[in-house]
Amino acid sequence: MKIARLFLITMLVVLASCKQQAPVNSGIEKKAFGTLADGTETTMYTLTNTNGVSVSITNYGGRITSIKVPDKKGVMGDIVLGYDSVAGYVADNSYQGSLVGRYANRIAKGQFVLDGKPYALACNNAPNHLHGGVAGFDRKIWDVKEVQDSARIGLELSYTSVNGEEGYPGTLTVKVVYSLSNTENELNIEYWAQTDAPTIVNLTNHAYFDLSAGSSPTILNQYLKIPADSITPVDSTLIPTGLLAAVEGTPFDFRTLTRIGSRIEDTDQQLLFGKGYDHNFALNNNGALVPAAQVVDSLSGRVLEVLTTKPGIQFYCGNFLDGTFTGKGGRVHSYRSALCLEPQYFPDSPNKPQFASPVLRPGETYHQVDAYVFSVLP
Repeated sequence: MKIARLFLITMLVVLASCKQQAPVNSGIEKKAFGTLADGTETTMYTLTNTNGVSVSITNYGGRITSIKVPDKKGVMGDIVLGYDSVAGYVADNSYQGSLVGRYANRIAKGQFVLDGKPYALACNNAPNHLHGGVAGFDRKIWDVKEVQDSARIGLELSYTSVNGEEGYPGTLTVKVVYSLSNTENELNIEYWAQTDAPTIVNLTNHAYFDLSAGSSPTILNQYLKIPADSITPVDSTLIPTGLLAAVEGTPFDFRTLTRIGSRIEDTDQQLLFGKGYDHNFALNNNGALVPAAQVVDSLSGRVLEVLTTKPGIQFYCGNFLDGTFTGKGGRVHSYRSALCLEPQYFPDSPNKPQFASPVLRPGETYHQVDAYVFSVLP
């Protein structure tokens, strides 16, 4: 009897262990996400891989609404700010999780000249144009198609921006694919765009990351690495001067892992202009997919690595979050409670010929790849 009972206990332990280690069935879940004022129904899609990691995306603005990844104990946590329904995103003005376009970041005084012709855009971040204007890509309903194969699960989002939309020239067709690896905890965002007339294009994603998943009040004790030797310094309206400034010996030197809050209150003029970090870092990039940033939260053990094919990345540490909005699960979006890492062309590049050009012409294809790799400390 003792042997039989011991055998039964052993089998139950083995079965319990197998149950805990069994892979999750990967797939795509689709559900209603709320109705806009004009009656348009919105949808949220959740991608889940075999490790149980999930990424949720809505067709309203192509926004990432949730990313759930494990900490060092295997406990899942949502590491991006967001809202429980589309109403929160409509009310919010901080571009939470959105696809940003046609032009990410700022354009000085909402003006640029292309092929000798001047164009005027909305100055929605006075005195400058910001993130595509009053109703940029973050406010559009994107067409969505589910895509998956043996390696990845994902969504293909598409949108056509007509000539003159928000003041931009040319009709632009855009396709963006979000794909989550089935077995590796990696999210890829791949962008394509084509135009029927010369225009400017600069696309990115504006997710607000907090690797503590809300267990810490700010991101100031998380660590950051950006392998950039210089930044594009800005004026008081956050428009680049056109120069490059070396990070060595400044609060912007993140070439090795550095606590985000360790120098944020320094009296450096650039920090005063940005009210903290809100700056573009110039990457050593020739169009290949290269490491652009790494964030480490030593308490949870979560690690985020960002790779991109773009020449720059904007590091923003939530300086303008002020507690006005309350998001998922009652979490208040408070001062410096999350950070953004936005791969991009340099800000105001249409007016800075010394910067890499964002001009797209008929017959050309805009192409960009960004990767977000999630892991835990050993």
